[in-house]
Amino acid sequence: MRFATFTADGRQQYGAVADGGLIALSDDFPLWKTLRDVIDNYGFFALEAAATGRAVSQPDGSFRWDIPVPNPEKIICVGVNFPDRNAEYKDGQDAPPNMSLFIRFPRSFVGHETPLTRPPETPQLDYEGEIAIVIGKGGRRIAQADALDHIAAITLCNEGTLRDWVRHAKFNVTQGKNWDGSGAMGPWLVPFTDPAQIADVGLEARVNGDVRQKDRTGRMLFPVARQIEYISTFTTLVPGDIIVTGTPTGAGARFDPPIWLVPGDVIEVEAQGIGTLRNGVIDE
Repeated sequence: MRFATFTADGRQQYGAVADGGLIALSDDFPLWKTLRDVIDNYGFFALEAAATGRAVSQPDGSFRWDIPVPNPEKIICVGVNFPDRNAEYKDGQDAPPNMSLFIRFPRSFVGHETPLTRPPETPQLDYEGEIAIVIGKGGRRIAQADALDHIAAITLCNEGTLRDWVRHAKFNVTQGKNWDGSGAMGPWLVPFTDPAQIADVGLEARVNGDVRQKDRTGRMLFPVARQIEYISTFTTLVPGDIIVTGTPTGAGARFDPPIWLVPGDVIEVEAQGIGTLRNGVIDE
């Protein structure tokens, strides 16, 4: 069963995904205000039991999809995590021994079927299709052998980027990665129950139906277990934290000339066993 955060009737709620819509569950669990609280209390089994046999309460079209964990403490993104992505830099260097990381703010993401926003300051809005993992059990200095036990769920991310703004300073990318509504996450959380869900999963990003990115998680330079180990060395991971695990080659910046997103485009990020995250583009 999959679980989503949504807004209906002016109120943000969460529920189970079903054919034709959602089964609202927030009112059944008043002590769990958001899916972050559900995760913190190992509550997916309780949600599934509550949803079983119930009819859809929010039909398709009657709600807005929100990012699945609306209030994470941290969203940490892994950069340059596929071999072909590393080769894009054409610097002759092999993959570094440690991963590149940066932070994104929740406000920089919208949910499924909500358009990404292109700001007036730059036209260089780009896409990056990725798989994201949500921490369920917190910890510090987590060993790789134990790392997957700390995952609660997986979801999808379009890690939208304003390319010229990632080069505004000497050695950081924060400015280009955190424009309001420039990326997307969702549509839902898939509870993590089996390492095969992320071990070698096909990941694809399409723009207007054209396949731009395609790879498999088994080719990551830094697998998810290593990401959790490394990140938890310097910061305590807590339930609801999100790690965006890296994008394959094929973003718009790498075309000659570059192909930036424009209003009317439709971007789809799809991964086996998770689903499809779909967003349009509008001007601010």
